[in-house]
Amino acid sequence: GAQDLLAISVFGVQELSKEVRVNSNGQISLPLIGGVMAGGRTIPELEAELARKYSEGYLQKPQVSVFVKEFASQRVTLEGAIAKPGIYPITGKTTLLQAIALAGGIDDKTADLGGIVLMRQVDGKRMAAAYDLRQVRKGMVDDPLIYGDDIIVVEQSASKTALRRFIESVPVLGIFNVL
Repeated sequence: GAQDLLAISVFGVQELSKEVRVNSNGQISLPLIGGVMAGGRTIPELEAELARKYSEGYLQKPQVSVFVKEFASQRVTLEGAIAKPGIYPITGKTTLLQAIALAGGIDDKTADLGGIVLMRQVDGKRMAAAYDLRQVRKGMVDDPLIYGDDIIVVEQSASKTALRRFIESVPVLGIFNVL
């Protein structure tokens, strides 16, 4: 995706091994072959395309390797009863628990552990799944994988939030005055 950093190496040709960033149009630029569409492709697809281009008049049977060093395009949004709500980059395989940990964990004072909602686009439609964090932590339910552009919402517990607001609104001194 756009802004991902790729390490590209061509076996035996050190001069063609480069680190390149995918531009906003999804393209990368490499020596000899110029611009190549990388956005939206898998690593094996990109490796095959680069090998094909290098073999067209430059190299015999090139072996091209692509490694994603930074997944700048892979981000997850965490909001609700989270210690530090925000948008976080994810790299490689990331689970729900790991994503929540990226944001500093849940807010124990207000979070509803049974109300974790994971939203994502599937075939152009917004889909949602609800998780009980207690069950995930105990291993009773699989810890789901998180993908780029997922949104995780940690619901607030109405009773915990109401009690907290009440305690915060009552003056500290003079509550239990005895006559």
